[in-house]
Amino acid sequence: MSKPNEVAVQRRWDWEYPIIARADGIYLWDTEGRRYIDGSGGSSVVTGIGHGVKEIPAAMAKQAEEYSFYPAHVFSNAKLLELADLMADIAPGDLRNNCKIWMTVTGSESTDDAARLARQYWVERGEVSKHIIISRWQAFHGDNIFSVSMSGLTTRRRMYTPMFRDMPKIPPAFCYRCPYEKTFPSCKLLCARALEDAICQAGPENVAAFIAEPVVGSALAAYAAPEGYFQIIREICDRYDVLLIVDEVMTALGRTGKMWGVEHWNVTPDIMAMSKSMTCGYYPVGAVLGRNSIWETLRQNDAHFRAGHTLNASAVGMAAAIETIKYIQNHDLVENARVVGGYFLEQLQGLLAYDTIGDVRGKGMMVGFEFVTDKRTKEPFLPQQQVSRLFSEITFRRGLVSYPCAGTVRGVAGDTILMAPPLITTREQIDEIMTILHASMQEFEAGLSRNS
Repeated sequence: MSKPNEVAVQRRWDWEYPIIARADGIYLWDTEGRRYIDGSGGSSVVTGIGHGVKEIPAAMAKQAEEYSFYPAHVFSNAKLLELADLMADIAPGDLRNNCKIWMTVTGSESTDDAARLARQYWVERGEVSKHIIISRWQAFHGDNIFSVSMSGLTTRRRMYTPMFRDMPKIPPAFCYRCPYEKTFPSCKLLCARALEDAICQAGPENVAAFIAEPVVGSALAAYAAPEGYFQIIREICDRYDVLLIVDEVMTALGRTGKMWGVEHWNVTPDIMAMSKSMTCGYYPVGAVLGRNSIWETLRQNDAHFRAGHTLNASAVGMAAAIETIKYIQNHDLVENARVVGGYFLEQLQGLLAYDTIGDVRGKGMMVGFEFVTDKRTKEPFLPQQQVSRLFSEITFRRGLVSYPCAGTVRGVAGDTILMAPPLITTREQIDEIMTILHASMQEFEAGLSRNS
């Protein structure tokens, strides 16, 4: 018989994993009784309503007692219909009650199916050449092979490049490290206008959609596009008959202080992909929400959507999502994310006093900060130093789970930390997080001094 921890393949070979025993609110405990703050919202930006919310497993158990699985090719289920109606009622802008929802299992599947929907829509319209999905560098849209091809996170792409058909990328909306070496707003948002160049170079007749995260998560550690960015993107998409897909896998359902991340720009997309906050980690559920006119094109041609997996629209998952969304609504967690998240971002400004912190950023309860070796030049640490991973290990030893990210500079260098505690987090708990972050920064910089 194999020894413990030698058979299961986990995320790292070089990490001795404590065994988690229980979780409640924003806290986690291991089997040794040690407590940790879930400062990253899981791995990552998942645990919106916090841990130990009894209503969610109770709803799942009740559904499971009736039935857990069913032949979805011949049956529907009442929870699916209820969840779809609930989501249509809270959809942003003119998508509200003017959309249809396709259920998926994961965020990677949601972005993949969003791209499939865009492609099939144009095929059913008779515009069969439209197949290109333009995206951005320093973006992450999932781990399926096609999702990776849309993603611009270099370290996750390189190994698999021979396996996928690459898609065009434009620079990110990243004012801290502007790819054009301009300053907002005098830049006139060249990063958004680059989309027009990309569409024209590919040929508008070949471009199906553009996909972007409202607030970039793991690739840029909670970096939000500047005001006016998505307004220009929307106008360009409309001008060239290109669908706008917004990846709300991390930002949906209150994370940024609004129900949907894209609402900060008063723009409505054509298609939205989501997952994590739909059940906040209690069960794997995702969705693709699309404009009615898109789905009606398929319906009128009697063209079934060419996607789907065994566990799509699981009745147990639908029950979990309904209770999760209601919990977010009933406990006013969107407003708490706005208010307490704003306080968190204010407190994070204090990290700029350290020599190695060049930037802090974020919206709502989704924030981050970036390490540099020189504040003036914004010089990053060398990739082989693995600074974000080192810092995250320091916070973990001190009882705070943070999420290390890298790749803000050409997708290779540039270390950041992403923080996304549950939306239930209080000001007092933010203070607790900040105490650990400050102590960790002091330890981190003292270690650099010793090693220099």
